[in-house]
Amino acid sequence: MNGQPTNGWRRWLWPLRSRKVQVALATIIVAYAAQAGLILSEETITTTLGVGVALILGIAHEDAGRSARSP
Repeated sequence: MNGQPTNGWRRWLWPLRSRKVQVALATIIVAYAAQAGLILSEETITTTLGVGVALILGIAHEDAGRSARSP
């Protein structure tokens, strides 16, 4: 087997190493599932979206603090 398929998948999946992308993807999946007909309460959807946004902002704040400290 050559390394071509692995390199191809790595090229497409490298953004998933980011915590922000992982949280955003999970949030989008829940929102899409609710839109597609999965029976979820409005409170569950609102909570999921709120937690997703809060996590993304927290991670961005952490990353900004880390980059500000490094010389």
